[in-house]
Amino acid sequence: MSAQFQVGDRVRVGVRFPKGHIRTPFYIRGKIGTVERICGDFRDPEALAYGKAGLPKRPLYRVRFPQAEIWSDYAGRPQDCIDVEIYEHWLERA
Repeated sequence: MSAQFQVGDRVRVGVRFPKGHIRTPFYIRGKIGTVERICGDFRDPEALAYGKAGLPKRPLYRVRFPQAEIWSDYAGRPQDCIDVEIYEHWLERA
């Protein structure tokens, strides 16, 4: 599978609340960040958790978020950030 996003693209994490095993942290949903790295294609852990094959493989990205974007009361330096690895099916263009 080829990656839909490239390094430097701004992306928004989807806001969904599916039941079951979810690898995307709740606190990051709906937030906007920048693709920092394309990690490669991997089997879908949300399917693997239920004994399925996890295919087709899905692109995994490392997305960088400014801390102030994540935490409304963040009092640290403006350049502070957090990196989160997120599968493509959770991302959309910002």
